Amino acid sequence: MKIVINILLGAAIGLLVYVCVRSILGPMEFDAERAVRESAIQARLIDIRKAQIEYKNVHGVHAANFEELGKFLKETKLPFVVKEGVLSDAQLEKGLTEKQAVSIVEKARKTGKYDDVKKWGLEHFSRDTFWVLAKDTLFSKSYNVDSMAIVPVHGIDARFLMDTATIPSASGYTVKVFECGVKYDTYLKDLDRQLLINLKDKAIKMGKYDGLRVGSITEINNNAGNWE
Repeated sequence: MKIVINILLGAAIGLLVYVCVRSILGPMEFDAERAVRESAIQARLIDIRKAQIEYKNVHGVHAANFEELGKFLKETKLPFVVKEGVLSDAQLEKGLTEKQAVSIVEKARKTGKYDDVKKWGLEHFSRDTFWVLAKDTLFSKSYNVDSMAIVPVHGIDARFLMDTATIPSASGYTVKVFECGVKYDTYLKDLDRQLLINLKDKAIKMGKYDGLRVGSITEINNNAGNWE
C-alpha cells in the first residue's frame, strides 16, 4: 500500500512540475511563434499599403479588392525618373531652378545647340523619365503579385480582409480610406487556444483591432499599421 501511495505521490509531483513548466514555457513559446508570424504579416501589409497609396495617386480612390490592385500592379506603368547631377550652390545663387535646368537640357537635346548648357554648367545634369510597370517600380520584377492577398503563415490557408470607405474629417471634408488586416483567430488559430482567447479578449476590451491591420474605414489614421 505504501508503495502505491509513493508511486501516486511521485506521479502527482511529476504532473505538478509539468504543469508549472508548461505555465512558463507555454506563453513564451506562444509569444515567440506569434512574433515570427506577425513579422511576416506586417511586411506583407506594408506592401499592400504601398500599392494602395500608389493606386489612389493614379485613380483617386483605393482599389476595392485584390483583383483590382493586382491588375494595377501588373498592367499600369508609372513614371520613373533617372537623375544625374545636382545643382551647385553657385548655380542656385544665380537663380537657376531644377525646372529651368531640365528645360535647358531638354531644349539642347532637341535643337543640338548646347551653348546654354555650357553657360550654366549643365554638361553632367539630366532628368530622364521612363515608364515602368507599377510592380517593378514599387517592388521588383520578381515580386509575386498573386501572393499579395495571401496571409504569409505556413500551414494557414487564409486571405487578408480588405475594405474601402469614404468618411468625414473633423474639418468637414470627406476622406477616402481603406483598411486591410487579418484577425488573431485566423493566423494564430493552431496555437494554444486559451492564450489566443486571452490575447483577443484583451484587444477587444481595450477597443483595439484583434489582429494586425493597416488603415481603417472608421477613422482617419494616415493608413498606419496598428503595430506602428
